Amino acid sequence: MPPSKRRCGLPPIGGPGYAAKPGGVRAVVLDERMTRSILLEAESVVLAQEAVINLKQHQEAMQTIIAETSRHARLIDVHTQVVGNLLFVRFEFNTGDAAGHNMSTLAADRLMEWILLRFRNLKYVSISGNYCSDKKVSAVNGILGRGRYVVAEVTLSRALCEKQLRTTPEKIVQLNIRKNLIGNIIAGGLRTANAHFANMLLGFYLATGQDAANIIEGSQGMVHAEVREEGLYFSVTLPNLIMGTVGNGKTFDFVRENLKLLGCAEEREVGANARRLAVIAAGAVLSGELSLLAAQTNPGELVRAHLKLERGRSTRV
Repeated sequence: MPPSKRRCGLPPIGGPGYAAKPGGVRAVVLDERMTRSILLEAESVVLAQEAVINLKQHQEAMQTIIAETSRHARLIDVHTQVVGNLLFVRFEFNTGDAAGHNMSTLAADRLMEWILLRFRNLKYVSISGNYCSDKKVSAVNGILGRGRYVVAEVTLSRALCEKQLRTTPEKIVQLNIRKNLIGNIIAGGLRTANAHFANMLLGFYLATGQDAANIIEGSQGMVHAEVREEGLYFSVTLPNLIMGTVGNGKTFDFVRENLKLLGCAEEREVGANARRLAVIAAGAVLSGELSLLAAQTNPGELVRAHLKLERGRSTRV
């Protein structure tokens, strides 16, 4: 499948078994990739541009080199940026069930060796040029992709909103616009419009052996809500969920047990367990986000809940 078609062309998690029953949460992985960017120096911008043109013509040769580093790593795309005489090269890989940090770095290191041998006028600057962009707030990850791009959605009846969430679809939608959208704009948020994605993600990452620092880019995401005839449509979009079911951090007993309980340690096609884990994470984020927004539509409810649950007693507010 051509790289340009991957974002909209991936199947919905391998089958309907990954969606909730009718009326439940639905989640889809739209894209998956891990990145590493190298930084090189040329004598001039002309030579840097010559290297860019040449690299784009040899992706097949680069895949041959990558195959020597891992049987699962596969080159999806290459992006470049030239700043003066500096050349930033962003490699994008499919890494199977692994989050892919080390796999991508090793592949990028081998590709860099190949590039430096091919272009004698280029010099090494760094194995990571921050164009990746790893564990940092950025626009590039949301635009080009890093990790698993997941959208989870649910439609709730008006009766359920009023009885269980003690609010209305209209109040949820209005609060999302005013708090998540306008609030994040005036705060200078970058490609993000949510209340607290990071809260759910940190707990999920720690429980499943992920690199917890990746909640920095993972918590960049959007909430979209609409009032519909049947009630409330509510969704969360998480473009940068970096997680896997194999690799570093997955050998601890409690992690293996948690992955097993989540059904993410089964014998499946490569990548399926990690995709399942990503949609479960998105479902957890959706639930936590909806709960908080519902509470915040009612004056005092959030404070009362914190005092009761955190201090073990009920306090009148």
